[in-house]
Amino acid sequence: MKTPFRDLPREVPILASAAFLVAAGFGLIAPATPIFARSFHVSQAAAGAVVSLFAFARFSTGLTGGKLVDRFGAHRTMPAGLFIVSFSALLAAFSQSYWQLLFFRGAGGFGSAVYTVSATTILMRVVSDDQRGQAQSTFNSGYLFGSVTGPLFGGALIEFSIRAPFFVYSFSVAGAGFVALIFLSQSDHAKRQSASANDATMLIRNALKLQGYQVAVIAAFGLACAVNSVRISLVPLYVTEGLGLRPVALGAGLAAATICQGLTLIPAGKFVDRRGRRLSLLIGSTVSILALSIFALIENYSGFIIAMAFSGIGASFLSSAPAALVGDVMTGKSGRVVAAWQMSSDLGFIVGPIALGFVADHQSYKAAFLVGVLVIIPIILRSFNLPETRKSHLPAPYEP
Repeated sequence: MKTPFRDLPREVPILASAAFLVAAGFGLIAPATPIFARSFHVSQAAAGAVVSLFAFARFSTGLTGGKLVDRFGAHRTMPAGLFIVSFSALLAAFSQSYWQLLFFRGAGGFGSAVYTVSATTILMRVVSDDQRGQAQSTFNSGYLFGSVTGPLFGGALIEFSIRAPFFVYSFSVAGAGFVALIFLSQSDHAKRQSASANDATMLIRNALKLQGYQVAVIAAFGLACAVNSVRISLVPLYVTEGLGLRPVALGAGLAAATICQGLTLIPAGKFVDRRGRRLSLLIGSTVSILALSIFALIENYSGFIIAMAFSGIGASFLSSAPAALVGDVMTGKSGRVVAAWQMSSDLGFIVGPIALGFVADHQSYKAAFLVGVLVIIPIILRSFNLPETRKSHLPAPYEP
């Protein structure tokens, strides 16, 4: 029986399992966080700040996480980051004031930054360049299925206690930390692939001189800003206010996006490895533009479902190819380079909901979706003449 892990190093399923536990736990607290904050009698804006601070903390501490990875090795910093997230969530569960909750969620953002940089660094180093797309898509599938599983139980936990989701989240992430600590510490391959003290540090300014890295940064920002954040922040309001439908109608669209992304993640990753990063980026960008255009031009429920399905397919390609590009171009100690690339995605999640929401408020939902198209277009423009970055596919003889 073929599985997504077939022919991949054992570290990949370990990382995917950790990703599932992290995403499932985060899905548990996603609906509980603003409600918990409001229990301290604060405004809706203050409640939203608890959610935003986690993302901002991830973004602002990303380079620090990268430096720690370069200094101590990704196989050591990954479990440390997960335990920071777990402990901060446990303290958040015991919060007795709004400010305590705000501080502890911010601390969790730092741990999350350390974890994601570490996991990505390991993932990109333990596989060859003809497996990086498949490895990344397998890793992403852990997040995807975890993000679906968590919310299924989050609502029930809130009914039991507003603090219960934070306790379960803490235990879930701690479980991921122990998975990383036990299995990665026993992995000689992961240890070898963590850059040694004698390896040179790849500087961000040097990475930015490489077209492959530039495209990866632009694509990560575009995916987060115009595809993923649209699905999370703009689409729910578009359905209820723009189309005038009941919130229950949103479920079918979200299911369409999740199912299509789940079905195409692994095939998209394999396509990235077989046919190259350039073509995959062009496909992902084109399909994402098609989805945003359908949102803007076909303003009915059928158009909404079709657009959500296309957005899931586009996300599969745009989440696999950029990671493979980073893995192709990074050399030596690359924690900071990986961190800067991931920070571009965090920035997209911060900017996207605010910028597109502003356009929707002052113009229309149609205008907001078309602005999203403008965010994706630079990915296509920069990818057209992208050179081959897979060393195994370059004509021999090749000198790195």
